[in-house]
Amino acid sequence: MKHLLPQEAWALVQQQDDALFIDVRMEIESKYVGRPPGVVNIPWVEYPVLKPDAAGFVAAVDRLARAKDQTLVLICRSGERTVDAGIALETAGYTQVVNVLEGFEGDLDEDQHRGTESGWRFDGLPWTQS
Repeated sequence: MKHLLPQEAWALVQQQDDALFIDVRMEIESKYVGRPPGVVNIPWVEYPVLKPDAAGFVAAVDRLARAKDQTLVLICRSGERTVDAGIALETAGYTQVVNVLEGFEGDLDEDQHRGTESGWRFDGLPWTQS
């Protein structure tokens, strides 16, 4: 698995038109907190179960990916869920998995807030919210 900072990941997605950009956060997180443009939401965990379903996640990616060597760029809140999701994809045979370090909201600061020190939004990258 390759690990890229948000700016690097955005550049990769812009350069590779066929990259599949996946938001692994819960649907409500992606919808209400915001998400990068062009991202598809495939949750690693989802309410109400809140436990990973690796087989279900991989099956959902299988339905969208054109090949096992397609670049898959994974983003979550802080860059942690994407590691587990990426490992599941690599175990399933995907060879070009990219984890977005710092995620969409970044690390917690000393006041336990996100988005003040790192992450996709902190870096000023494009995003949408609905």
